[in-house]
Amino acid sequence: MPFIARTHQLKRSLLYHIFNRGNAKNDIFHKIEDYQYFIGLLSSYSAKHKFLIYHWVLMPNHYHIVLEIEEPTKISSVMAGIARAYVHYHHKKYESAGYLWQGRFKSQPIQKETYLAACGRYVERNPVQANLTIRAWEYPYSSAAYYVLGKDDGLTVESPLFNSFGVQPQDRKEKYKEYLEAFNAEEVNLFENLEFPQGSEEFLKRLLKEKGLFIPRRQGRILK
Repeated sequence: MPFIARTHQLKRSLLYHIFNRGNAKNDIFHKIEDYQYFIGLLSSYSAKHKFLIYHWVLMPNHYHIVLEIEEPTKISSVMAGIARAYVHYHHKKYESAGYLWQGRFKSQPIQKETYLAACGRYVERNPVQANLTIRAWEYPYSSAAYYVLGKDDGLTVESPLFNSFGVQPQDRKEKYKEYLEAFNAEEVNLFENLEFPQGSEEFLKRLLKEKGLFIPRRQGRILK
């Protein structure tokens, strides 16, 4: 029997793993205030454009963000606005010129129920994998400290899956710490190549790629 995919049904499960890096892999963040400025941009844009950031990390030459947005079609304009604002800041502060970003950001659709926790761990372990820190939650520019230490960073919104780590707040923190410390090579493969969405077969069928961005298929479109 054919299944009618309705946009609002997919939206409850659809998240995006967003990535971009510096042109020629050059650093885009040089000083503490650079990280802080970019975090401020993310905070202001998330409030204005109604998206939630569950996991994130800012590395010296790239960033990862896991977000849920009310209107997926707005991602391109939102991320372009953030990129332009930071370029303007960077050029003014460092008297630089030309391309700062390597190109257009990349976005990987992921299914909330099955891949949010794994993608979050992959994102927050970036500094560990790059030998910038031993413990992910000690790196100052990520969401890891929010979950492990309860540190309010003014940006992270608690993952809807965080409650699954324990009944009591301290239990959740300890279990999440253990989860974060565990290395999973399969996750690296899942989330390093952002060209491939991650989700169930049904989830993937509900996606449509337009202008380089995966969005929900239009309401009422019949899938066989």
